[in-house]
Amino acid sequence: MNFRRWITVLAVLALFAGLASAQVASGVYSNSPAGALQCTASVAVPPILRSEGVTELVGDIVLSCMGGPAPTDGAQLPTANFTVSFGANVTSRLLTSPATSPTLANTNASEALLLIDEPGSGLTMGGIPTTGFGPGAPQTLCPYPILGAGTGGCVEYAEQLANGDYVMSSSSSSTTPVAGANVFQGIVTANQVTFYGIPIMPPTSAGVARVFRMTNIRINASQFGGGLAGEQSVVASVAISGPTSLPITNPVITAGFVEPGLGTGTKIVGGLSGPLNQCQNYNAPYPVGLLQFTSNFGTAFKTRVAPLTTTLGAGQMQNLTGQNVPGQIYNSESGLIFSALTQNGFYAGLSDYGTRLKAVFNNIPAGVSIYVSTTNIVNQSGAVGSGGLAPTASTDPVNGVGPFAELVLTDTSIDGNGTVSNVPATGYVTSGTTNVEGYAPVSIVSGTGTAVWEILNTNPSTPEAFDFGVYLSYTGNAAAGSPPTGTATVNLSFGPILASFPGISATTMIAASGTLTVPRFTDLTTFDNLNLFSIIQCSTSLLFPFVTNQAGFDTGMAIVNTTQDPFGTKPQAGTCAMWFYGQNAPTNPVVTPVIPAGNNITPGGNWAFLASSIAPNFEGYMIAICQFQFAHGYGFISDVGAQKLAMGYLALVLNNVTNPTSTTSQRAAPEALDQ
Repeated sequence: MNFRRWITVLAVLALFAGLASAQVASGVYSNSPAGALQCTASVAVPPILRSEGVTELVGDIVLSCMGGPAPTDGAQLPTANFTVSFGANVTSRLLTSPATSPTLANTNASEALLLIDEPGSGLTMGGIPTTGFGPGAPQTLCPYPILGAGTGGCVEYAEQLANGDYVMSSSSSSTTPVAGANVFQGIVTANQVTFYGIPIMPPTSAGVARVFRMTNIRINASQFGGGLAGEQSVVASVAISGPTSLPITNPVITAGFVEPGLGTGTKIVGGLSGPLNQCQNYNAPYPVGLLQFTSNFGTAFKTRVAPLTTTLGAGQMQNLTGQNVPGQIYNSESGLIFSALTQNGFYAGLSDYGTRLKAVFNNIPAGVSIYVSTTNIVNQSGAVGSGGLAPTASTDPVNGVGPFAELVLTDTSIDGNGTVSNVPATGYVTSGTTNVEGYAPVSIVSGTGTAVWEILNTNPSTPEAFDFGVYLSYTGNAAAGSPPTGTATVNLSFGPILASFPGISATTMIAASGTLTVPRFTDLTTFDNLNLFSIIQCSTSLLFPFVTNQAGFDTGMAIVNTTQDPFGTKPQAGTCAMWFYGQNAPTNPVVTPVIPAGNNITPGGNWAFLASSIAPNFEGYMIAICQFQFAHGYGFISDVGAQKLAMGYLALVLNNVTNPTSTTSQRAAPEALDQ
């Protein structure tokens, strides 16, 4: 079975399964079943986690509990501690508890939440009083994550209504019960998250369950590696301890599967056909190629939050508090957003940004400027070049339906709480050098630079590819060796990664944090050191196929510099190294003087010589490698004085031996480059 193809179907099933699990109540009926309170743990649809991800959301863990005796009216509810353990670090964002007393708060309080009876879901049950309680109650935080509903915390009581039903109330013996706290923060310790002091009251009604939902739990999925779809399982173990015994029939469950998020299509496409010449000018940003990031499965690329409407692209930046219904599957970087718990202006469950795609450029030669497209592009003409890289008309962050990503200043810059039309200027590159493609410069320091794009629109039902244009410019000066020759590379990954947080250790990076941004990733080096472009010396290789100065013969040779031409070629000057192969060949190459290019008054230079003067008694062939373009040569063999026999020939122009990817020795159209 193709696992990826079933993702959308499973997501739909998960929605219904999640809602079905929320058939909860706080009432008690005369037909209450006998027996102890018994719980069943489940994850409706375990999601796929990216193996590169350090802060991946596992599926919501739901405990559905049934049975148990009726409580005592007005009695304080007993509590229990719920602990979930994984085979990797829990990395949910740490959020300071609202409690002011240090004995009640805890520095490891997190965005991981436990919700009782699906508050805020809007579900209704026939005959069960839900207004103000259960699914009809507002989401109310207990501000004491260490005590929970225990003594000294947000204590809760069993209150019987006039119709005989029981509700969980924050008051005792009240004629008007008030719904107690139903949202509890989790305390993170290494690979565990614990919810302390959870109030326990049996639903007691036949066919009705008390529901405990644990959400916003993030783990370091990179510790699992990842391989084929579904191969690596994320196992969660649920344990309940404390004053109240609460048995679980299946405490070990699968909370997710791990596989690589970046697919094998991630690469450079449509790149330059060959190296660039050191002596040439690229004065305007010249297309180098496309960086392509491919998702390995439909939900590998995510927006920050889910859209407000069903139209893709509408409101990914605007739905900052609407993603708050328990049991919903949002397929975004954020989980269940709980706006009552905030820190530094950000809510529990809310990520700092959507999926970011990062390119790190390395070994960029001094004097070379790099530019990238400010959005993803479509190679409409089928060739990299002027007009070949253009944004699609449908890739709009508000109204479009196509994949859309935009360049950001850094991979750790936070989106803020603005809208698409009011994105903070410090977050996104909305201007810069502008042409039909829309590109911006990349800051290069010591040969290294970084470009990062954030996904603002994507379709979670199918894998997608995002292409970004790369351009360069430089002024060539072969005499000064500028720019230096060499090969520039690029690393492609999610962002941010460890290198994005200076001074932070790898151990801190993969642990729960209250200061590091979410999401964050590891660099698995799968797409590192991809060749971007090469700069080579300007040169021409000439073959003189037969050279002799034996048996009374000699060979006269001439090498001509023809870089001065009407095609706009940059005039160049340089030496030629002559390598002899055959009888009595010189051990070392013979180097000519600098052969000038000439100017408008003096034509291109040449150097003429006799073989006997530099390679006495030689017979064989000679290859001359000239450090300028468009060198040409002529050979003339005759007896001494050319009295009996003479023959002339043109030297053959070889493919440049330092340019093995070149397929032709003909001169290019340099007028397109010297802009």
